[in-house]
Amino acid sequence: MPALTDLVDHIDTLLNARAFKDYCPNGLQVQGRGQVGRLITGVTASQALIERAIDAGADAILVHHGYFWRGEDARVVGMKRQRLKLLLDHDVSLLAYHLPLDAHPELGNNAQLAKLLGLVTESVLREDGIGNTGHLPSPMAAAEFAQRIEHRLGRAPTWIEGGPEQIRRVAWCTGAAQGMIDQAVALGVDAYISGEVSEQTVHVAREAGIHYFSAGHHATERGGPQALGEHLGSALAISHEFIDIENPI
Repeated sequence: MPALTDLVDHIDTLLNARAFKDYCPNGLQVQGRGQVGRLITGVTASQALIERAIDAGADAILVHHGYFWRGEDARVVGMKRQRLKLLLDHDVSLLAYHLPLDAHPELGNNAQLAKLLGLVTESVLREDGIGNTGHLPSPMAAAEFAQRIEHRLGRAPTWIEGGPEQIRRVAWCTGAAQGMIDQAVALGVDAYISGEVSEQTVHVAREAGIHYFSAGHHATERGGPQALGEHLGSALAISHEFIDIENPI
């Protein structure tokens, strides 16, 4: 059973966490008991996830979306107080990795989305390693690709039709990365995938001649926490379970 400090050091090194300028602190956010034998992973540290994790006997919870975001109210009141109280009362640690878990080339959200959708990764979309570009092994009709996304993510994407009938070259970035469609357009890909969509994204896709798929913020970011948890379970011989708290966004 590894020490909590050893677990955090292992993940920090694996994800190169200190290299990222992020919107929140990466790593250990709430300190619990000193040894970790049971790890629960999930997408967001909601109260529902914390309650499920406690019921499952968690020593620590690891998520993509943790706490203490830049610009948020720093007071420990209301919802924040209730979440922190649950963790502290049960001596459960909270670890969170945001951009480092998006960028990892094997365990990251974007790498796992590519694997799930059968995309061959070629390069990164942004200089800091966030997002990717690549291709399908063979061209696919846009409607068929939309069906693949729905089948493999378990939800129908919002599809803005703007590109060619056949899709080959694709760019993608999980989560709230709709603004990166401009980089995708500049690279001349046939389609761009992200988690969320904004009003202006529709017009960019149509006028630039690119397909856009909004596949869900939550749905596109389940892969990273799950893959990281499985790695930790194997590498450090700890018990791991991924708990998915349904979110339609």
